[in-house]
Amino acid sequence: MTDRRAVLAPGRGYDTRGPLFVYVGEALRRLGFDVHEVSWQRLDELRLDAAPGWVAEQLTPVLDAGVDLLVGKSLGSFAAPLAADRGIPAVWLTPLLHEAAVRDPLGRATAPFLLAGGTADPSWDAEVARRLSPYVVEVADADHSMMVPGPLARSADALGRVCTGVEEFVRRPDR
Repeated sequence: MTDRRAVLAPGRGYDTRGPLFVYVGEALRRLGFDVHEVSWQRLDELRLDAAPGWVAEQLTPVLDAGVDLLVGKSLGSFAAPLAADRGIPAVWLTPLLHEAAVRDPLGRATAPFLLAGGTADPSWDAEVARRLSPYVVEVADADHSMMVPGPLARSADALGRVCTGVEEFVRRPDR
């Protein structure tokens, strides 16, 4: 029986069956978390300008059931205001740092959070990431799916770096 609960909030085109979530979810299970995987409802109704409210509407009931760690990817990073307001530690995978609705709540968050992104992702801003958090995993040449050009082993290595970063973040005493 676990006493910690992690919630995984997917991206728009990258659900919790994607490699980042499969491996991060397994890492969290091995660290004693019960992992709850969110599936977006009515994704076809999503308008980008309404994404923060849409994400909040779907995640609030899940978070109300209790959460010790929130993991969000891309679209899921619109949950940053919920994490900030509730003091929930978080892991943000390929967060939409170019969106004020994500960046501003991260700036006021009091709970620690990890940011993971790649230099080939237009949503990633290394300077902003390092200003917002001391916990950053940046992968050179990784795109929005954290895939790296060239031999597939480079992408597997990127996945391993993200998982190691998550494991180290979760094990921190201040987390």
